[in-house]
Amino acid sequence: MSQPARTQPEPAPLETFPDDIDSVLCVVAHPDDLEYGTSAAVAAWTSTGKRVAYWLATRGEAGIDTMAPAEAAHVRAAEQRAACAAVGVEDLTFGAHPDGVVEYGLALRRDIAREIRRHRPDLVLTLAYHERFAGGMLNQADHRAVGLACVDALADAGNRWVFPELIDDGFEPWSVPWLAIAAAEQPTHYVEVADAVEAGIASLEAHAAYNSALPQSFPRPRDLVTSILSAGGQAAGVEFAAAFECIRRG
Repeated sequence: MSQPARTQPEPAPLETFPDDIDSVLCVVAHPDDLEYGTSAAVAAWTSTGKRVAYWLATRGEAGIDTMAPAEAAHVRAAEQRAACAAVGVEDLTFGAHPDGVVEYGLALRRDIAREIRRHRPDLVLTLAYHERFAGGMLNQADHRAVGLACVDALADAGNRWVFPELIDDGFEPWSVPWLAIAAAEQPTHYVEVADAVEAGIASLEAHAAYNSALPQSFPRPRDLVTSILSAGGQAAGVEFAAAFECIRRG
């Protein structure tokens, strides 16, 4: 006798993004990591006066097959500055970790903890750090290393006895109330971005050299960003939304 098929439970409806957030620190591995939908949320935040800063572990120097790393680092950093300008971000910092071979470890955790203590944000945002993104696409090693280190650095940033040298440098502990994860398999919250879609598209289009080196079959920035934000909107019950897994810490 055959057993009835098991049905998967319906995902819980997405909640609106917390409204007690005035400052955000975004921590990712590469130029362009924040431009696949997340930057539209950033544009929505900056348009209402929220402070948003970016910290990138690398300059993306290994990301363009047809361009030597030294040149690519310069080009991609400039493109990221343009992408930031498109969404109202003025505070952009690059780390010194090597693109493509970022290592999870104490040095990376310390760098991120330092930036958290420097900026003292209400929210830290990073990229999904599991083996797959939402939708099943395989994640990349640098994303996983930086995302996991970011999660761990939240505790490091609040503990004065971890990396005590940061105290000596003037960076007092800071406990971050919220963590958000972009491209998560199970988002919980959304930011409605109907008025920020064009800014989000412009931020990805700013990575012109990187985009031009992608295969012809890869979706163009407008199509890709619109698709991502439409899917988020469908999950949220609005036209366009950026979806995140949000975790309240304490």
